[in-house]
Amino acid sequence: MHDTLAKRRVFAMLDADGDGVVSRHEYLARTKHVVAATGRTEDDPLVVAARVAGERAWASMDANGEGRMTFDAYAAWAGAEAFDSVCEPTLGALFDLADTDADGTLTRSEFIALREALGNPAGNARAAFEALDTDGDGRVSREQYLASIREHVTGEGSPMGDALYGDGKAAP
Repeated sequence: MHDTLAKRRVFAMLDADGDGVVSRHEYLARTKHVVAATGRTEDDPLVVAARVAGERAWASMDANGEGRMTFDAYAAWAGAEAFDSVCEPTLGALFDLADTDADGTLTRSEFIALREALGNPAGNARAAFEALDTDGDGRVSREQYLASIREHVTGEGSPMGDALYGDGKAAP
């Protein structure tokens, strides 16, 4: 049950215009939004890597080449295997764009900027950061971030995922 709810929440965020399908444009715009939020230039190697990863992810999601994906198609595609082979590299590349000092962690402001650029409300992004920053050092590692998203999309439950895609409150 949580698996389906998690997928619905992620799909709703990906479906930026709310029309019930995720288009190629909507999906690839995520990278464009992160690039704009971070102020990086188009020739930055991290931007190039993020665009390539995004294109690869979209090609995997849109296996039939229609240029659009329904929730049913997304739900059938999404899971541990898709996350490990497609989503993790893509989300990792976006994390790297937001990691302005390239130390493998995001500060609160970097994390919030990344998640807002990806379509999450600021309050949800703040709550998600708090859920992830369990040691209170004001930083979230790349590994923590990716593991928490994987837990969310595979239905294992993730306080960060619940905060990002739920009501903006971190789970206890």
